[in-house]
Amino acid sequence: MDLRKENYIQVSGRLFTAVQSSGTFKDSKTFVDSIPKNNPKLINELYKSERIKSSFNLKTFVRSHFEVPSEIQEKLILTEDRNMHEHIKILWDVLKRDALSNINEHSTLIPIPKPYIIPGGRFREIYYWDSYFTMHGLLADGELETVENMIDNFSYLIDEVGFIPNGNRVYYITRSQPPFFAAMIDLVCRFNKDYNWGLKYLSQLEKEYQFWCGDDSNHIIKLQDGNKLNRYFDPEELPREESYFEDAQTAQYLPIDQRGKLYRNLRAGAESGWDFSSRWFEDEKSLSTCNATDIFPVDLNCLLYFSESLISRLNDLKGENNKSKTFADLAKNRAEIINQIFWDEKEKFYFDYNQKEQKKTKVFSLAACYPLYFKIAEKGMAEGVKEKIESDFLRDGGVLTTLNFTGQQWDAPNGWAPLQWITIKGLRNYGFNETANKIKDRWLTLNENVFKRTGKMFEKYNVDDISLHAGGGEYPLQDGFGWTNGVASALINNMDEEK
Repeated sequence: MDLRKENYIQVSGRLFTAVQSSGTFKDSKTFVDSIPKNNPKLINELYKSERIKSSFNLKTFVRSHFEVPSEIQEKLILTEDRNMHEHIKILWDVLKRDALSNINEHSTLIPIPKPYIIPGGRFREIYYWDSYFTMHGLLADGELETVENMIDNFSYLIDEVGFIPNGNRVYYITRSQPPFFAAMIDLVCRFNKDYNWGLKYLSQLEKEYQFWCGDDSNHIIKLQDGNKLNRYFDPEELPREESYFEDAQTAQYLPIDQRGKLYRNLRAGAESGWDFSSRWFEDEKSLSTCNATDIFPVDLNCLLYFSESLISRLNDLKGENNKSKTFADLAKNRAEIINQIFWDEKEKFYFDYNQKEQKKTKVFSLAACYPLYFKIAEKGMAEGVKEKIESDFLRDGGVLTTLNFTGQQWDAPNGWAPLQWITIKGLRNYGFNETANKIKDRWLTLNENVFKRTGKMFEKYNVDDISLHAGGGEYPLQDGFGWTNGVASALINNMDEEK
């Protein structure tokens, strides 16, 4: 596949820049998801000749020459007797998309071979880390085949692209998302009670690992002691195509020669999935101080620990003893570094680490629950995290994302389904079932109450004031919603209580 962005009129060139800079659409993602109605070269030529006319209207021109996706979200007609879980089960078919084998050659969608689930709303494609949490609910609701299809799609993307992009769109081709591929495979292996099932994905697991940890990867940095840790990174120093207007606005007061660095950091923050959060801000409050490439994130390094662990286990099953030992040693070493670099003995909590300043950040976030989720934390460390969760993070609707109220969507007062799951399951791993149950009950109650009020499942929720909807971010509150549905179904079916 030729996925160079310069080949797509919707994401590169003068027309693209004009549309995205002008705010032609309320959502910058609308144009990059549009499809040319005829030859893009012809459209470009027409644009050159038409735009100099006094009667020229950019939005009219775009709508004349592109199939523009609707900015109105799909609505599912509800009946009064349908409860939230019944609604979610119906939504799986609403959110399911067919395989993309025969698509318009000028579409920004990257073809994938099997059916899949989208998050919903403006998110019209498969997303990497969303899918892991969606899969829990699919399994709870008897959709094993759909889960396996999605893993096959990600395996295909690794083979074709070299890694799993943020989503299957051309404009996501320079970055990934939190690497949950190993966790997805492990999830189905445990569900099937058969780790041999995962052997067919071993080569893709190893290939993705090289994307994150290979010698030529910008995602990995050597520490002064010779050890290595990972960060999020995107090589491009341009506004994100799907958020061009927003990124340009963020950078507008910076000197021109400093904007490229900010764009790279915004892209890295987007790769984290936490776009955006005070975790990535130098001043802990302003998006324009985003420094994501300077940060070693605790959650990313826990995910790569798990990748190393599973690669070791599968190689052992395959009889590749030397490779199995190599990856087991890598995992053991990374676990030790995680508990050394990210753990703060005074605060009894895990923090990200600023490798440029060589010190921990001060942002309290639910990323601290990843060492519990992947069973890296020592018992006393897990106890410290549990105490902080109970004292500061736990609110009427679940747990806060961070303790900082910045107006960003991955900060307080918002709560997100994936982080509720990570926290609940992480606490259960260490026997803190009472706290886990509080979070579970409050989160599901909030989901239920909002569903009764609106008939919708949302992308995020206000867990601090449960009478209000969530806010923040670059786009309106989205409904659908893949990972919210997945976590709700998994919790309703008590999958969090399974060993």
